[in-house]
Amino acid sequence: MTTVRILASCVALALATPAAAQEPALETVLQRAAAYVADFHLNLAGVVAEERYVQVVKAFAKGAVPLANPSRAELHSDLLLVRPASGGEWTEFRDVFAVNGNPVRDRSDRLMRLFLDGSPSAREQIGKIMDESARFNIGDIQRNINTPVFALQILEPANQSRFTFKRSRNARPDTFSREDTPTGTFRTSTEIWVVEFHEKQRGTIIRAQQLKDLPAQGRFWIEPSTGRVLMSELIASNRSVSATVDVSYQSEPLVGFLVPVEMRENYHDRRGARIEAVATYGRFRQFQVNVDEQFLLKK
Repeated sequence: MTTVRILASCVALALATPAAAQEPALETVLQRAAAYVADFHLNLAGVVAEERYVQVVKAFAKGAVPLANPSRAELHSDLLLVRPASGGEWTEFRDVFAVNGNPVRDRSDRLMRLFLDGSPSAREQIGKIMDESARFNIGDIQRNINTPVFALQILEPANQSRFTFKRSRNARPDTFSREDTPTGTFRTSTEIWVVEFHEKQRGTIIRAQQLKDLPAQGRFWIEPSTGRVLMSELIASNRSVSATVDVSYQSEPLVGFLVPVEMRENYHDRRGARIEAVATYGRFRQFQVNVDEQFLLKK
């Protein structure tokens, strides 16, 4: 499970919604989305992307007064999808190679420890990967859900029963408040459904401190005819902490399918801590690598 203390801003979405002759049922759209996510993971497992990730601490936990000189970190990483050979759960790994322009000196050693030392259970190894991916996060709010395809697991068949889903007519992300997205306004000429989700089952996918449940809700922007996900909005909050992670996807000709192009986050808690972050993705390239016989980078 995931430990969080997390709120984010997002990307605008302009939609064209032509009338459909006969609309599919929501259940059918969710089945298509589940199949799409499964194929997406298999496709993405053969691709590595370069990530530029800027995190800014707007206020520390001492109080809600904004900092005169906000703390800032810029990470450059390779991002790839991995899965333990013994497990079915995909996890993104952020391999940070530079922080604020300075090379990460222990990169080779930590990769050896992470992938080649011993053979822990799939769950233990996934936990280590997520913690390592969050190693260079800054600020008072602990988080390790800040990877772009994290929210897609909600659409997997094994997880859909944990949530209620309904179609929404509200196509605009609630947290959108500015026009400064690096990728600009996200547009599509195809019909899109906005599908809301709310987690109803205990033992939530995301956990707060002391493993307390942190129910997730949000929306997916789904192409109903194919199940393709063009944008996700993930919100997790309770009385202590609030988190939103928004991700937009676009077509990448070099790999032949939709890939994440931007992730926006904004986290705050009741102590006054506040963090904002923006990640952008590019230089997508194919790879075929096996780390060893126990842990595969590609199925």
